[in-house]
Amino acid sequence: MSDTASLADLVRDWDPPTVRTSRRVDPWAAAAFADLVDADPPALGDGAPLPPLWHWFVLLEHPRTAELGEDGHPADGPLLPPIPGRRRMFAGGRFTQRAPIPFGAVLHGSSAVVSVTPKSGRTGEMLFVTVRQELRVGDDPDVVAVEEQDIVYRSEPDGAPRRTVPRPVTGEPDLTGAWRRRLPTGTVLLSRFSALTYNGHRIHHDHPYTTTVEGYPDLVVHGPLMALLALELPRVHAPGDTVAEFGYRLTRPAFLPSTLIAAGGRDEPQTATLAVAAEGVAPSLTATVRFR
Repeated sequence: MSDTASLADLVRDWDPPTVRTSRRVDPWAAAAFADLVDADPPALGDGAPLPPLWHWFVLLEHPRTAELGEDGHPADGPLLPPIPGRRRMFAGGRFTQRAPIPFGAVLHGSSAVVSVTPKSGRTGEMLFVTVRQELRVGDDPDVVAVEEQDIVYRSEPDGAPRRTVPRPVTGEPDLTGAWRRRLPTGTVLLSRFSALTYNGHRIHHDHPYTTTVEGYPDLVVHGPLMALLALELPRVHAPGDTVAEFGYRLTRPAFLPSTLIAAGGRDEPQTATLAVAAEGVAPSLTATVRFR
């Protein structure tokens, strides 16, 4: 980025297209994720419903290796903002389910950028991008689910000062709630989740890159993994209820070595509050659920 070009200048004429993907909802990936987190799988037969957000294992991009940038993400793409030295952070999202997504069906996704907001703070300029995906099943034109993801981008071109993210202070009390889950993390867990989601981002598997280039104290736990771990609480503890809405916010990264704690419970019959934290650290993810 030049001395005069701000992030707002760089994206002023950006006009990203709508991206469409389609793929059969195969039970293999769902069973693989359940094994990854040492959980019982859902019913996997044709027609059984896919748990909320598990479409993340279905509608996957697979860019060519030659198309990847230094960080392991695609160097360019239709939904990636045109800023130099792009650094990416997953900030949260929202998911609304209107009808089931059945195993065995063909799932169609239609993704588009719906919001681009440059902001400046004490750590410099950031670009907040929201991508909305509508999901449809088979030949039915009706939308069965809508997901929005909030992504934060920074520009760190060659020669720019590198930021340093300190390791969080421990000593926070454990999360409370009637629903609880512990998940020990490590390099094998992060590598398996990266493989399952076809995520090449080096902050999850390349320690030298993560600490010297991205400025983190250790490998970073995937934000989507924490969101899915939060959703394991109602899946296990409220199996008779259907999640209609799920909103979550990622407030701080979680790093290795750590054990993730997911906890929460019902506020009212139709709502629940959830959180995920590295043990002894303030929550990395806070979330709310509304049941149908």
